[in-house]
Amino acid sequence: MTDLDFAALLQPVPRSAVFHRQGWHVWCGSVTCHENRYYLLFSQWPQAAGHDGWVTHSEIGWASGPGPEGPFTYGGVALGPAGGPLWDAQVTHNPVVLECEGLYYLYYMGNRGDGTYWDNRNHQCIGVAVAPHPAGPWKRFDQPALSPTADSWDCLVVTNPTVCRGLDGRFFMIYKGVGTSAAPLPRGGPVVLGLAVAPTPLGPFTKVGGPLLSNPENSWSVEDPFLWHDGRKFCLLVKDFQGYFTKRGPSTVALFESEDCQDWKPAAHPFAFERRLVWEDGEVQTLDALERPFLWFEDGRPSVLLCAVGIGADRSQSFNVQIPLRRPK
Repeated sequence: MTDLDFAALLQPVPRSAVFHRQGWHVWCGSVTCHENRYYLLFSQWPQAAGHDGWVTHSEIGWASGPGPEGPFTYGGVALGPAGGPLWDAQVTHNPVVLECEGLYYLYYMGNRGDGTYWDNRNHQCIGVAVAPHPAGPWKRFDQPALSPTADSWDCLVVTNPTVCRGLDGRFFMIYKGVGTSAAPLPRGGPVVLGLAVAPTPLGPFTKVGGPLLSNPENSWSVEDPFLWHDGRKFCLLVKDFQGYFTKRGPSTVALFESEDCQDWKPAAHPFAFERRLVWEDGEVQTLDALERPFLWFEDGRPSVLLCAVGIGADRSQSFNVQIPLRRPK
């Protein structure tokens, strides 16, 4: 897929290719397949909590459907907050599912705190759970798979995991890290990406270098990565906060490439997509958010792009969308 023009792959979206729940915010869709049935893992929290309620009220749900575009039917809670004194006691969020050798691995963000936005936000860690079926039951662990490192660029927060298997059999995790060197608490910064590598899907994950994909003009660089290997190189979609890499405006999504998952360069066509949907009936809808990309592959090619959609300046409505993709040339 050398010189992949990702933006040219997007096709009009069927109205059926959305997943929403009345009275709930829905975010962070990730899909997998088991015995010819497709399973959507996603974040959900009560709409009454507002969009910022993701940081204090989120849990991971599941739904199933006949194909990767849906339509999906809600099935229940896949992985809720653990409760008690554990690291993911209050929130589970950002699910990314990976199938490997007949088992399913769910990477996610968990947190705990005093129930306020900034305290919970600043206690985010990354975990992994394992199950024989996408609907569970999921075995979780008392300790996170990845935590902030003191006196480092990611000393405040680690979140937004994405994991793929490299050609050498190792498992590569790209994640979002937040430090405290560029801005005071509680907001902190910089906001950039890091890399951790493990010999198995459950870890142990070892951090390798970083930070990655820094924006020299702004400490808030990128987030929401999705990582894959196309058989020749690693590829990465990221939300470009400032539009520094895409040159197409803020909160657009950029495409990067790397030989080793550490040294990243913008792809030949760095602009991947912007905040709008083209529906099959011809409507072109401008959105307040189109982010958290996840790709489903058929025969080794990306065939469906899943994203979270936010409507309204305060994202008072949100749902997941499954965008069909043309076959790359």
